[in-house]
Amino acid sequence: MRRIPSGILNERTARTKFTLARHPPAPELRDFVEHHWILRWDLTESHEQHVLPNLSVHVTFFPGACGVYGPAHRLFTHRLSGRVHGIGARIRPGCFRPFLDAPVRTLADRAEDVTTIFGPAAAVAEKSVRNARTDEEMITAIDNLLIAHRRPILPAARTAAEAVETIAADPEITKVAELAAALGLSIRAVQRLFAEHVGTTPKWAIRIYRLNEAARLLAAPAAPDYADLATRLGYSDQPHFVRDFRAVTGAPPAEYARSARRLISGTPDGA
Repeated sequence: MRRIPSGILNERTARTKFTLARHPPAPELRDFVEHHWILRWDLTESHEQHVLPNLSVHVTFFPGACGVYGPAHRLFTHRLSGRVHGIGARIRPGCFRPFLDAPVRTLADRAEDVTTIFGPAAAVAEKSVRNARTDEEMITAIDNLLIAHRRPILPAARTAAEAVETIAADPEITKVAELAAALGLSIRAVQRLFAEHVGTTPKWAIRIYRLNEAARLLAAPAAPDYADLATRLGYSDQPHFVRDFRAVTGAPPAEYARSARRLISGTPDGA
């Protein structure tokens, strides 16, 4: 089964704070874009939403956040307040290079203003999204912008996208050597491919899928066996898994799981 990391932490609470709708892109963009995502919220009190890093480049149009966000290695936190709507395009990992005049690694862990990448047309799209009354109007605005700037996907980019799809489809791939073997490439060739077209190392790409899967399983109503979970995710031992999870989320797995179950039950610890 192909995995697409959603990355939304404490998703049950998040659902009470905003609505999230996903829409397919225009047919001309299906090689480039996984989906468009539309967020709306109307909050009298602010809410901090945490999102795990993922491999996609995101092109977003929100008040104060009209940008191109590269693949990340850290937890992303956004404060939601007031009444807001906006849209983002989730670019398929490996497929943003045709829009960028540089390797995708130059976007890692940072954002560019959307006009820097797409020029004055981005300001037109931003105004259309801001004034949109329907999801369809926002989708049309971002589709038109991306269609106008698309270029052919070169064979190397398609191979990079295939590499990420291979990770997504096979949880048994836990090492770069295994990925290289599945692709019929050397480890060094895979590393170069990811730097140019994905923006991260292949080792980090594999870890992203493992940590997103861990967050999903830890949020289940029943407490997991942490040693068994570490083994299932391909870690050599439980401490290594705990260190990785804490480094990205800021909390060890047990604490994250307790928090998730507390949100499910609506009761404090020990109640």
